[in-house]
Amino acid sequence: MDNDFFLDYDEIIKTIQTAEVITFRFVVVNQRLLIDNRSSEIDPPLVKLVPRATSVEERFRSLKQLRPRFRLPDKISAIWWPKFVDSLETRGVWDAIVQRIESAGFSEAAHQCAGVLQELRTLERQEVRNAITGEGYQALWEK
Repeated sequence: MDNDFFLDYDEIIKTIQTAEVITFRFVVVNQRLLIDNRSSEIDPPLVKLVPRATSVEERFRSLKQLRPRFRLPDKISAIWWPKFVDSLETRGVWDAIVQRIESAGFSEAAHQCAGVLQELRTLERQEVRNAITGEGYQALWEK
């Protein structure tokens, strides 16, 4: 699946370094990676897997529920990631996410990123396995 889709990795990293709120959409994993770089004295930045939203309005509502002490952001940057989860690391994107969180001074939140990445990998492997075994999928034709 790590196909030849062109991705401007420098632009993606620049977005990670500057945007307040970002979501990553994946091909295999139904969950979205939500990164909210905003922080306060009591609220660290947030890196979390969240369900897919059916609309932009729903995403803003869910963000407000997750982060009630913050105002709604002006926008949420969305990044489509048509590659395997591991390529987030090999392309330097995951390091940029962790560095952005660390730069806010919340080392514990940065450490939690490793758990989120592991969860993403697990979900991806599980979905690929389901596709191979047919679990949750309907065959186009039967034997």
